[in-house]
Amino acid sequence: MKMKDELNQGNREAQQKEPTPMMQQYFRIKSEYPDTLLFYRMGDFYELFFDDAKKASQLLDIALTSRGQSAGVPVPMAGIPYHAAESYLAKLLKNGESVAICEQIGDPALSKGPVERKVVRIVTPGTVTDEALLDDRKDNLLVALYALDNMHGVASLDLTSGRFVLQQLESEDQLLSEVARLNPAELLFSEDWPLPSGLKQRSGLCRRPPWHFDKESARQLVLKQFNTLDLKGYGCEHMLAAIAAAGALLQYVKDTQQYALPHIQGIRTESSDESILLDAASRRNLELDFHPSGQLQYTLFGVLDKTATAMGSRCLRRWINRPLRNHKILNNRYACIAALLHGKLYRDVHNYLRHVGDIERISSRIALKSARPRDLLVLRNTLAVLPELQQTLSSADNSLLALLSKQIGEQPEILSLLQKAIIDNPPVLIRDGGVIAAGFNQELDDLRNLSQNADQFLVDMENREKAATGIVNLKVNYNRVHGYYIEISHLHSAKVPAHYTRKQTLKGAERYITEELKSFEDKVLSAREKSLAFEKSLYEELLNTITASLIPLQHCASALAELDVLVNFAERAESLNLSQPALIAKPGLTIEGGRHLVIEQVAAIPFVPNDLALSSQRRMLVITGPNMGGKSTYMRQAALIVLMAHIGCYAPAKAMACGFIDKIFTRIGASDDLAGGRSTFMVEMSETANILHNATSKSLILMDEIGRGTSTFDGLSLAWACADYLAKETRAFTLFATHYFELTALADEQKFIHNVHLDAMEHGDKIIFLHTVKEGPANQSYGLQVASLAGVPRSVIDKAKTKLRHLEDKAYLEQQAETGVNQLDLFSSKECHPAVSLLEEMNPDDLSPRQALEMLYRLKRMVER
Repeated sequence: MKMKDELNQGNREAQQKEPTPMMQQYFRIKSEYPDTLLFYRMGDFYELFFDDAKKASQLLDIALTSRGQSAGVPVPMAGIPYHAAESYLAKLLKNGESVAICEQIGDPALSKGPVERKVVRIVTPGTVTDEALLDDRKDNLLVALYALDNMHGVASLDLTSGRFVLQQLESEDQLLSEVARLNPAELLFSEDWPLPSGLKQRSGLCRRPPWHFDKESARQLVLKQFNTLDLKGYGCEHMLAAIAAAGALLQYVKDTQQYALPHIQGIRTESSDESILLDAASRRNLELDFHPSGQLQYTLFGVLDKTATAMGSRCLRRWINRPLRNHKILNNRYACIAALLHGKLYRDVHNYLRHVGDIERISSRIALKSARPRDLLVLRNTLAVLPELQQTLSSADNSLLALLSKQIGEQPEILSLLQKAIIDNPPVLIRDGGVIAAGFNQELDDLRNLSQNADQFLVDMENREKAATGIVNLKVNYNRVHGYYIEISHLHSAKVPAHYTRKQTLKGAERYITEELKSFEDKVLSAREKSLAFEKSLYEELLNTITASLIPLQHCASALAELDVLVNFAERAESLNLSQPALIAKPGLTIEGGRHLVIEQVAAIPFVPNDLALSSQRRMLVITGPNMGGKSTYMRQAALIVLMAHIGCYAPAKAMACGFIDKIFTRIGASDDLAGGRSTFMVEMSETANILHNATSKSLILMDEIGRGTSTFDGLSLAWACADYLAKETRAFTLFATHYFELTALADEQKFIHNVHLDAMEHGDKIIFLHTVKEGPANQSYGLQVASLAGVPRSVIDKAKTKLRHLEDKAYLEQQAETGVNQLDLFSSKECHPAVSLLEEMNPDDLSPRQALEMLYRLKRMVER
């Protein structure tokens, strides 16, 4: 009734110039959160007003209504049911919005004027911890950036696990690459810092006051969080820009969540020198964990992820996005996979891991006091599996497995506590009680017995009163509105005892109360309230007890996640026919029978394996061949094989040996950036410039069709100059795919450059792709045949053939006139007639009778010019 009166009063007074008391309350609360959507609780709904309502109605596809008027204009309003808020919150968070949850904290029965309200939490994309609002197989990161003294500080926090990481980078390019790797849900930066253009299109951007990044106050905030005198123990004392970012991040979390953060127990530092650098373009081109279609099965992560737990899946995604350079760590992982493959041990371990819950996130929710009863049940079931898992791991002779086993532990005290405290099938929420098991606390049991025995008391009393009064249809009952009562029909009103007090009159009966019944009512209702309040206090005490063992639980969760990934690698190695890589000190890359793992899994036809050889004397391969012949696949599979080897996974090849690699760059595919004002060619040149500036002699580079976005001679010249620079100056290990056959002449000029091509053959007017890599350049691109395969009308193909012959003849005659040399190739140094070159390349045994006849006519035309 109080809420209904409040709404009616608001609607009446909304027509007036002065805001109603309720709207005054709304304005006061909203002023504290101007950039955040405010969910204002009114009865069973969260209401939004004004611009918040307009935005929410669009993002959530809900009705936009109005409520009264303000300054003669209807007040926009939109609402959602409070019990369904999670689904709406999830949608808003995905759109990068933040929401302040404003609840009623006052008692409507006691309130004079509007019910007291208060913002109890702020849900932002980077700080959400509710299970229903998160992707369980993807980290949800909050990242803060700060630039100081030409250094770029990066602080990242996964609030759902407590993982807190600092980095300090030297260049803006490194910063952009790192943000692309982290892919944060929310990105914090100072209001006075000019955000790099490469970050301006990201969602979840959040400007913060500059003083939050003050290096000294930020340092004090970090020290207070960890209760230390300095940060030397964490190895970040000198990282001033990163510490400033860390302080601003902690302040933001404290502001939005309004509770302590006991699960953030320390800081890890990472260095760019520890991992292989991949820029944003390379991550996109290699399709590591994202595909434009949105389907994970077309990504490397999608093919590799058969993990048993959500923790393991998130760990695998982190490994894929951060391949390591440390050969010792990688070799330890290879040895662990070999041990798990021995006797198929991985199968037994996997079966136990299937019963492991997401205790990483559950531990964090316990620390944040937001864990639900079923979280504790999952934790209990997980801890119950650990002894058998430990016994299985003890049979393996491997140092990494032994270390993980030690970190996992068994946690018998917590297990015993949860077994005693929680019932086997608890309700979703503690709100209504019924979570704490009988026998855990005697006082709670006594209160429950009093409450639960009420029904029997009513039955006994009803029988006694019937016998005492002689009224056979007398009833003793209870309802929430009127409490306990004795109901007697009007027919027996003359028999009602004098000590009965009338309580309520109905159409055909009267309801009464007695002193005995009133005393019992007070006792029972009090017992119910006390029982529920006491159970809630016991539940909170249970969370506090588990929080005291938070560090071993976090170590356990981390080790279980890593074990899950290694078990997954063992299963993938056997199922997908992967082999152990060899990491060597000698520069180079050798792959025997390499395969593109993703295409192999999704393609309908068998995949054709190919070899690759790069060394200090063979640093660049110029790759030619037909469109759709497999050039891009060949290049991508090389990069993916190298990447898999550097996350500690076996690789899709018969054999693979790799020297030291510091970076992987790719320039593949065509895309524009219209929002940023960049054409397809501009994007191509920007990515090319990044490679030329940042690649080293230890980098692996994939370059595909450089120069195709401009005129033929401009593009050819750019492609030639880029290839020449990479070979002479950078001397990186480079796969350079091109349709400019003139570039094959580079192999004659530089000993580090070699030609290879993807093989194909013609059958009549059709082309057959063999997908086999062979030494030497291709002799044609088969562009018209591919166009025919794509469904271009036959008349257009015939017209193109005629035009092609005309252009070839014209180009030959013009160059012959200019140079006096019978050659068509712009850069070739061979002074011979094109017909001779054609004869040298031709193998008569490969020609059908029809092809041989066509070749004769072609030779005749060439010599008659």
